[in-house]
Amino acid sequence: MSRAAEQAIKASYKALKEDFVSNLTGGEISEINYVTAVAPAAVILWSALQSRQAFFKPYTPLAFAVDFLLNVSAILLATTLYANTPILLNLLLVAPVAIIYSLPKLPAPKKAKIPPKQAKDEAPNPLPKKPFLTTYRGAMLVITCLAILAVDFRIFPRRFAKVENWGTSLMDVGVGSFVFSAGVVAARPVLKEQMAGNSTPLGTRLYQSIRHSVPLLVLGVIRLYSVKGLDYAEHVTEYGVHWNFFFTLGFLPPFMALFQSAFQFIPSYAGLAILLGAAYQIALEFTDLKAFVLTGPRTNLFNKNREGIFSFFGYLAIFLAGQSTGMFILPRSLSAGATGIQQRKRLLLTLSAWSGIWILLFMATTSYKYGLSLSVSRRLANLPYFLWIAAFNCSQLTAFSLVETLFFPQVYKSGSSSAKEEEEMYRSSTSRVLEAFNRNGLAIFLVANLLTGLVNLTVPTLHVSNLAAMGILMVYAGVLTGLAVVLDVYGISIKM
Repeated sequence: MSRAAEQAIKASYKALKEDFVSNLTGGEISEINYVTAVAPAAVILWSALQSRQAFFKPYTPLAFAVDFLLNVSAILLATTLYANTPILLNLLLVAPVAIIYSLPKLPAPKKAKIPPKQAKDEAPNPLPKKPFLTTYRGAMLVITCLAILAVDFRIFPRRFAKVENWGTSLMDVGVGSFVFSAGVVAARPVLKEQMAGNSTPLGTRLYQSIRHSVPLLVLGVIRLYSVKGLDYAEHVTEYGVHWNFFFTLGFLPPFMALFQSAFQFIPSYAGLAILLGAAYQIALEFTDLKAFVLTGPRTNLFNKNREGIFSFFGYLAIFLAGQSTGMFILPRSLSAGATGIQQRKRLLLTLSAWSGIWILLFMATTSYKYGLSLSVSRRLANLPYFLWIAAFNCSQLTAFSLVETLFFPQVYKSGSSSAKEEEEMYRSSTSRVLEAFNRNGLAIFLVANLLTGLVNLTVPTLHVSNLAAMGILMVYAGVLTGLAVVLDVYGISIKM
């Protein structure tokens, strides 16, 4: 880069910095917390109905309708009609729980007797499915799919849309949470490898990761050509001219395969995440990188996609933080010899501790009085953004785990149950809608993107009334939910 270009970038960045007024306020983050708290509040009501009245068993059309209203429609309401009063919606969702608990509890169904030999021969799954994790991932996918279309309507507050350079918003937390949750489930093959005592060579890991990446990269190319070909509205400052979120997701697996080797020297995914996030932030602060990303020219392919290329390091740190969380929430037990109750207490304490660590680190980097006075930037995916996403998602996991512990204690007390009994307990403790979204999350997300494009090409979204917008959004939510549940009913899992 020529000296003149460097001076131009620095001058532009200096002007940008002088005009900068940070959007990072406690009020904004609090509002995001209130809005996203609707998901745990809805799950509380769902859990009360199921644990006290077995309302969703059998899963009748009425049960599906209530499931949809609680776990999809409530989230849609929180981001539209109740956007200014999310606390009221939370109270409306939680209030009926007291009434439900005042009603007589239905007697528990009789368990089928299992032959002693069969129960003895069955080894418990070391990585069982956990209802609270399914609920967390399902709810995250629901709010992500709803927001990508709702943002095109006036009924969706502009403050919830992605910010340009600095600050926090609901949609900013959504893209980071998608990556974090992907990191959580990515811990499963690593744990299986550790339990088997095997060590996969680097070449094999890279080959397997590339195979996993190819479908995502293909989706990225398809989205690129569809957006450019249909002249669909887009913000270049989000990822760049050609880059999109599917490319970010597609390049994560190969880089994670490389970080598996670094794990031998730093045996902590959280430690690797923090080091990567800190190193990236140092580069932003002590070089011209930040100025280049924010104000640099778009003269070649690299420059045109600088946001997507450099924010990838932040998303990689988020993915590593998610994988660190998955390493202790996916296994059946955190320590040998402990009872189910002890294991659950330890899990809650561990989740709470990590939530506190991420929150403290976030405060240390953003505090203007006692910290580094850094501002969150989703465009850069900088250190404060990475820490904010890690803190938010760990807190959400803690909340969902606590709800499960309170309403479905049989899930974690059943250490000696058969595989069939555990599957039954999992089913009875998990929303069918959220299970369906979790099962085919990436496929449903792809369909949501296609439907969003279709709606925008056929409807003048910025000019329709709020009533019409809610009607369109409800139909859209119903189509996505119906597709997800049908795939789940027929046992179809679309792997990408």
